[in-house]
Amino acid sequence: MAFKELTSRAVLLYDEWIKDADPRVEDWPLMSSPILQTIIIGAYIYFVTSLGPRIMENRKPFALKEIMACYNLFMVLFSVYMCYEFLMSGWATGYSFRCDIVDYSQSPQALRMAWTCWLFYFSKFIELLDTVFFVLRKKNSQITFLHVYHHSIMPWTWWFGVKFAPGGLGTFHALVNCVVHVIMYSYYGLSALGPAYQKYLWWKKYMTSIQLTQFLMVTFHIGQFFFMENCPYQYPVFLYVIWLYGFVFLILFLNFWFHAYIKGQRLPKAVQNGHCKNNNNQENTWCKNKNQKNGALKSKNH
Repeated sequence: MAFKELTSRAVLLYDEWIKDADPRVEDWPLMSSPILQTIIIGAYIYFVTSLGPRIMENRKPFALKEIMACYNLFMVLFSVYMCYEFLMSGWATGYSFRCDIVDYSQSPQALRMAWTCWLFYFSKFIELLDTVFFVLRKKNSQITFLHVYHHSIMPWTWWFGVKFAPGGLGTFHALVNCVVHVIMYSYYGLSALGPAYQKYLWWKKYMTSIQLTQFLMVTFHIGQFFFMENCPYQYPVFLYVIWLYGFVFLILFLNFWFHAYIKGQRLPKAVQNGHCKNNNNQENTWCKNKNQKNGALKSKNH
């Protein structure tokens, strides 16, 4: 009886709360209720953390070179398109980068921004394939808490953003994220083409720095809202969520940076073990550079 009463109150609370949703997006795909997206995200988490690895345990990894190259190229082009739409619907055509409120009108500009927000939301479901490819290629070491958390929380929280506030200063992090994804999926696309293209990936070491820059920009942009005397943004709670999101991911990526590059856990295994040996070209190159630096340092000291 108590459970039934609690459920009834929750439904009434939801019905009262949903009345304030943006009516323009009601009939758009996935927007009528958060239930379907919750099921999709739950299935994703179960597959990539449990079911998928068990299915692949006694199987050979799939060779997905062509599929991944096409997928990454598509994501680059899609991200470029979303960047353009975010800019043309507000960020390059009138937004101040300070107190930008949501325009709920039926104007072409306002509808364009709302639709771009939905496209960004939908892109987060496409990006779930990143982890599915890891599973199918048996790259389980790359399925980290940070990776799964990031891919799960983004679409789920963005449903509420599109449902209630598709526009305004709460979309700045989406624009920045699209820019980062142009760079990131370009890297993934070249990497998927094989060893012959490794020479074009000299900027790999900057990828984490780019991610850190993204979260710094988001944190500082949203942070200025808390110091404004009068900014009538319609849903301040979303800004708190975005700021917290940016700050948490800043900490998580800093932690990743520390373990990967300061403690050297992403360096070649031979280097991690404290010596250089001829295992592959990457380790040979790293060791050669290391020996040259050490030799120069000894000469300088003598």
